[in-house]
Amino acid sequence: RREAAEYCRGQRVPERLEEALNALLARRPADLYGELATYLSKYSKAPVICKLVGRKVLDGVGQPTLEVEIYCTVKNYEKRICSTVMSSYSEIPENALPETIEAYEKERDDSVNTAVEWVNESLNTMLRDLEPTDQYQVDKMLGEYFTNKAEEKKKIKKQKEEEEAEDTPALTPPTTSPPPPPGKKKAAKAGAKSEAERPIPPAEPAEPALGGSSAIGGVSLAIAKAAATISHIPLYLHVALLKHDQESPEEMTLPLPMVTLLNCEKMSPSKLKLVKEVMLIPPVHLSLKQGIERVLDIQKEMTRLLESPEKMPGPQPADSKKGKAQNSGKKGLPQFLKRISHLGCLTTGYDDLEQLLLVMQTACNNVGLELGADMYLAINCAAHELMDYDKGKYETLTGTFKSPDEMVAMYEELIDKFPFIIALIDPLRKEDRQQWSHLCCTLGSKCYLIAEDAATCISKLKIDQEINTPMCSGVVLKYINQTKVSDLIELTGILDGQRHITILGSSDGESPDDSLVDLAVGLGARFIKLGGLSRGERVTKYNRLLAIEEELAKNRTLRKAKLEFIAFAEESQPEEQLSDVLPPPQQD
Repeated sequence: RREAAEYCRGQRVPERLEEALNALLARRPADLYGELATYLSKYSKAPVICKLVGRKVLDGVGQPTLEVEIYCTVKNYEKRICSTVMSSYSEIPENALPETIEAYEKERDDSVNTAVEWVNESLNTMLRDLEPTDQYQVDKMLGEYFTNKAEEKKKIKKQKEEEEAEDTPALTPPTTSPPPPPGKKKAAKAGAKSEAERPIPPAEPAEPALGGSSAIGGVSLAIAKAAATISHIPLYLHVALLKHDQESPEEMTLPLPMVTLLNCEKMSPSKLKLVKEVMLIPPVHLSLKQGIERVLDIQKEMTRLLESPEKMPGPQPADSKKGKAQNSGKKGLPQFLKRISHLGCLTTGYDDLEQLLLVMQTACNNVGLELGADMYLAINCAAHELMDYDKGKYETLTGTFKSPDEMVAMYEELIDKFPFIIALIDPLRKEDRQQWSHLCCTLGSKCYLIAEDAATCISKLKIDQEINTPMCSGVVLKYINQTKVSDLIELTGILDGQRHITILGSSDGESPDDSLVDLAVGLGARFIKLGGLSRGERVTKYNRLLAIEEELAKNRTLRKAKLEFIAFAEESQPEEQLSDVLPPPQQD
């Protein structure tokens, strides 16, 4: 008893109790013990991580992915704080062979198993007793751990190659052309091109993902969520505080949604290959709720038109000044595949781009909306999937090929004719940097030119405070593999400083975790690309965005978004910043 009394006096318990009793007498609350517990809790130790739990779960398309749970010691008790489920990213092309798909799925399964092992063993021990609010320290440790694992793999691979070289007799290898990129057509044969044709830059090799890398991203995001939960603030505000050195922003802007309406499969029987996704962007003067309602109206009308070919529009001339399509001659009707894509949108195909835009205009007009005033379009071209390496050209339509310079001319004509298209994603491969520069100078003042697959992976995106991409308006960032929360904070800071816009994008294999929305809001992203308004794992994120809008509006901290384009031709600053990574322009 004497030891207990001395222990309590050493912890200043009598003084704390006296302070608490005086406060209780002044307030006389209905729940006396609850008030007493709340008063004394502020003197308790900060929660610390006591356990990480990793497990294999399924994502939105039924593929294995990683879930990470965080447990903390809170007031001497172990408590589950939160969990996060990683999204997965597939690099398999649409026309991949069955054996390629099977090999990838096995590799993916092994990678998830490795990630679960890392979380439950090494990372669990390494992060124990750290405070989840110390995001940068945790991310530093995670980064060092990943670097060590990558080096271990390199050493093992090098050792294995040396052993194989010793066991294999030296032979003179036959001269062969280098293999084409996965899923592409074979490389051009020597002498196949005329001397007048400019050779295309070869495709940059894809960086292989280290097995288990999703453990790094999963733990980093789970730590951020745990810190927000412990601090009793939403995740988006916690991320904003991290980005702005703990200074709470007076106002916050919601990212504009790029809502995918159509997924135009490039392997469908239709001829159009240039378009992978058609997205709707509501105007900035609308609330998010109003914008989503308009998108739903257009989606319903589009479904009705596609399911009823007899109601499809015929060739009607229209005023091109408003960006409306003009037609000459009957066009074939699009083929509606009558299923929802994994992107949560309608799946269809078209024979040319003008046909697609005419149908889009008709759907909008039928619900009393005008493209260019009441709704805008964005197109994901996914140009890296179009390159025919035998011809050195992009296949925009079946049997129709264009050089990189011809692609630039095509886009200039497209945007001039249809000004309601305000964003092009991946209009060119990342290797065609000169054409990116030309496109930005001619179209950047009226259309966002965005790099998604044309940007390198996040781990290589930053080089000495520069963004390693072609000249572009902005970059789509995805939270996958070893990406950490602090990586996104650093990158978005650099992008903001260089007047690039940030787009947070969802992956092909989305999970029901809605943290991506909070990240986009907290980081101040200009757009968010979540897919369509179908499939639960995607609708969950739109619902979260609507909830944040309501919360910010209630707190009077919601700032209206703006559509601001960059006049690259009038500014030398972006060109100077990217001079180290861009080739000099060629003279025509």
